[in-house]
Amino acid sequence: MITEQEFTNFYNSYASKVHRLCLGYASGNIELANEWLQETFIKVWTHRNSFKGKSSIDTWIYRIAVNICLGDLRKSRKSITINEDLVSNSDNDENKHDDEKNIKKIYHCIDQLNAQNRALILLELENIPQATIADTVGLAHGTLRTRLSRIRKSLLKCIKNGK
Repeated sequence: MITEQEFTNFYNSYASKVHRLCLGYASGNIELANEWLQETFIKVWTHRNSFKGKSSIDTWIYRIAVNICLGDLRKSRKSITINEDLVSNSDNDENKHDDEKNIKKIYHCIDQLNAQNRALILLELENIPQATIADTVGLAHGTLRTRLSRIRKSLLKCIKNGK
């Protein structure tokens, strides 16, 4: 059983990573990412007694977050658009303009991935250990490494070609 103090510690430890994961699914839509973050930790709290410790707590929390994001996207068939405010800045600095274009391109390319590959790359971008990612999505570690390599290649190709 997870105590209130443990829950608070988990929230403090994982909320920012879960938020960035949700932000990736929401293609930069901060309001939607906040909603999914809140939903994730509500579910963690309400199902705290069902956590059996068969996986690490972070794997369990990430799996809940991925399920909420994917479930909501499937349920409503939401068309997520890139949050322009997130990637734009009023400075006319050339480097910032290039950065904005690259961020938009990256989000666009990640959005082209299927749901599982998107989950994998977003978890990887959070620097979550591959063993944890493998446990979260139920893949063998070797299979995960191969798939991440293919995803990176396809993202690179997409970013270079703009498709």
